[in-house]
Amino acid sequence: MTNNKQAFPEGFLWGGATAANQLEGAYSEGGKGLSVADVMPGGKKRFEILSSPSFDWQIHADKYNYPNHHGIDHYHRFKEDIALFAKMGFKCYRLSIAWARIFPKGDEKEPNEAGLSFYEAVLDECIKHGIEPVVTISHYEMPLHLVTEYGGWKNRQLIDFYEHYAKTILTRFHKKVKYWMTFNEINSSFHFPALSQGLAPTNGANEPQHVFQALHHQFVASSKAVKIAHTLDPELQVGCMIIYATTYAYDANPINQLATLKQNQQFNFYCADVQAQGEYPSFAKQLWAEKGVKLAIEPGDLELLKEHPVDYIGFSYYMSAVINETATEDDSVTGNLLGGVRNPFLKASEWGWQIDPVGLRIALNELYDHYKKPLFIVENGLGAIDQVDGNFYVEDDYRIDYLRGHVEAMRNAISDGVDLIGYTPWGCIDLVSASTGEMAKRYGFIYVDLDDDGQGSGNRYAKKSFYWYQKVIQTNGADLT
Repeated sequence: MTNNKQAFPEGFLWGGATAANQLEGAYSEGGKGLSVADVMPGGKKRFEILSSPSFDWQIHADKYNYPNHHGIDHYHRFKEDIALFAKMGFKCYRLSIAWARIFPKGDEKEPNEAGLSFYEAVLDECIKHGIEPVVTISHYEMPLHLVTEYGGWKNRQLIDFYEHYAKTILTRFHKKVKYWMTFNEINSSFHFPALSQGLAPTNGANEPQHVFQALHHQFVASSKAVKIAHTLDPELQVGCMIIYATTYAYDANPINQLATLKQNQQFNFYCADVQAQGEYPSFAKQLWAEKGVKLAIEPGDLELLKEHPVDYIGFSYYMSAVINETATEDDSVTGNLLGGVRNPFLKASEWGWQIDPVGLRIALNELYDHYKKPLFIVENGLGAIDQVDGNFYVEDDYRIDYLRGHVEAMRNAISDGVDLIGYTPWGCIDLVSASTGEMAKRYGFIYVDLDDDGQGSGNRYAKKSFYWYQKVIQTNGADLT
């Protein structure tokens, strides 16, 4: 295995990643409207609640807890947080803009200036510290009104609303932000469309027709955003963003091999094919037929997709998956919105996510061979229950071990010939988990003294991993000890 310590190129974008709905808090301040994230309760039964036919897109404070309403109060403490990122040495910081801060209902003509001013201040703070902002336009927080009034992304009208939103923020911020992404983990809708499409069982989540049609609308909207960005400045870089899970067949049984191929096609490649190559993949028609989908494609849609593909592939990688269609007993495991069966060669996190650094090297090679476009790992990390000592210090060697293995995999993939432009580990500061809506599941290099009920000082404390990652960045990935 290659171990070239000089593999990371000069200018490699080391940083970290967060999402507005998971750390800002201030969910009803500054003119912000409600988002889909604001009505999603916290707790380990979060997905079970959201998948229930009784889920009604309302806040039920008498029954559930909503940790993201407070987040970590980044809305008021962003200067302190960005200063800590700078102390770590971040070259870039991936953040998202909350759509409902800019257009509280999503369908207004005029934006909320308070929201624009807030993000202007955040971006200026990054630039002041020499940190390149990387902005996700929509990260699991579409305005709730677009769901309750329009039915979510299955409604084609959302293309116009998104285009207006994207044009507003791109016009305002394009001189401050070079790197953009249109939708976070767009392929998550295959397993849980509530987050990115605003679809629950009550308004179409269980109907493939609605999910695939919603994706088509998002693809068109994404291309419109790319067109706007490149019109403003041809040098702007706009990426897609997918979940990528390296997927293995359990054994050499052709049934499992074919099932793995099908899983890869739909989950790992379908969305990126459209966004990066500008056309639906060859397997799409068969996939639609199997799902009973008859896609409504309007004149000009396919031409727009072809003319305005994304510039790079952003993706999250946390784990790999194993497919076993011939299993005689249930040995299933959970993961980042997808599961599979247990891999006997891998260890797993406290949440059952199987840890596979070599799978990241495979993912990087598969994606680059497939698209020949620059890659950007914009999420990767280990969620764990951190224990603090009397000084709020966390000896998180388990997180360091996880990240070290994945950085080594990146180094090896670059030596393989992969064009990798950056790495922003997920939850560089503790925030509310997307999968469980908890503070208890922590990813950060920085410990935040808050629990699921919002109790605690809110003070920030560097973990052991903070200093480890600081050294990694200082040495451009040469020293991983």
